[in-house]
Amino acid sequence: MPLPIIAVCGAAIAFDGYDLVVYGATLPALRDLWTLSPETSGLLGALPLLGMLIGALCVGNATARWGRKRVFLISLLGFSALTACCAFAPTPTIFGALRFLGGLGLGAIMPVAATLTTDSAPRNRQHLAYVIMQSGYPLGGVLASLTALSLIPLAGWQVMYLIAAAPILLVVPPAWRLLPEPRDELQAQAIAQAPTAASTTAGLRTLLASTHRAQTLLFWAMSFCSLLFVYGINTWLPTLMLDSGHVLQSALSFLLAFNAGAITGGIIGGWAADRWQPRTVVTLSFIIGAVAVAALTFVTSEVFLLMVAALAGYGAVGTQTLINGWVTRSYPVHVRTTGIGWSLGVGRLGAISGPLITGAVLTATGGGAAAFLTFAGVGAIGSVFALTNTQARLPITHETDATTRRSPKKSQEQPAH
Repeated sequence: MPLPIIAVCGAAIAFDGYDLVVYGATLPALRDLWTLSPETSGLLGALPLLGMLIGALCVGNATARWGRKRVFLISLLGFSALTACCAFAPTPTIFGALRFLGGLGLGAIMPVAATLTTDSAPRNRQHLAYVIMQSGYPLGGVLASLTALSLIPLAGWQVMYLIAAAPILLVVPPAWRLLPEPRDELQAQAIAQAPTAASTTAGLRTLLASTHRAQTLLFWAMSFCSLLFVYGINTWLPTLMLDSGHVLQSALSFLLAFNAGAITGGIIGGWAADRWQPRTVVTLSFIIGAVAVAALTFVTSEVFLLMVAALAGYGAVGTQTLINGWVTRSYPVHVRTTGIGWSLGVGRLGAISGPLITGAVLTATGGGAAAFLTFAGVGAIGSVFALTNTQARLPITHETDATTRRSPKKSQEQPAH
């Protein structure tokens, strides 16, 4: 297992998860500070996701031109600095602009981390390696929840955004030393790629070729549903629980349980996806999330609510983790970053929609039950898309096959694609 790569990529993804939770954790304070309406609250939650969409869609072309390592480092630096600046934002407009710009870098990090990890892992451990790395995502959410519980009452909401500068010191230096350009990528470029083949347009044509099209579109639909679920509930869960009568500490505890469940369930799901078909595991994960979030509308015991929130976390964040691992195993190496980038990019449309739709539902109904049932419906639809995706693996291309067959010794050292 490529432990240094998993550790570095997982640490970067942890701050992606931190960013996922930080707005939801600080929204009650921001709502009071700036007298935000539900619609404006949803818009501010959606702006960084719009930036992530653009970053994810452009990352394939950027890595082809400058290399994965350089794009990874620049994206992480930009996201960290801009998010930290949010602590000093004097108005919602400036706050939203900084969040959007930070999202550009954040959107590029996950596709690069995904391909770095998957390409360097043994073939029969790719799902597990990916899920271990990706567990940094809900771990970052857990850290954000714990930090919010302990620091917001003492130091205010601003400290949550200042902490986002930590990767500049904690992640960038080891990433500079430890992240190579994967040999698979370099060999595939030398064997297979003309300069124009590295472009986003050419990569997208490959994704939508007849042999790939059905699975590509289903991956996009699954990511849309999953990320709508993930970002909608992470943005609004503390506020919804606060509005339903829970105190702030208790409301933030639900966010903690949600992300803790994503860690444990995601690792179990990754092991299961290596053992059985990813389609089966992802379908069941969507169903678990849908049932759990629906249960939030009628469960009254706080202990059981925390348990249900943990299951919902697995069904939301854990499901997206499994989808990402599935995607990265399903494309030839020369379009792998483009493939995961577009899957996450289209998924970001769902992520953008999540906070906005929730705000609109709250305005229309005045209560949280309708929002939870909306998330449950999205999870159920996602399970149908996953179940329909019957193509377990896409065909191996000549370029990729040539890469792994050039040397018997090298084919043992590197994952077969």
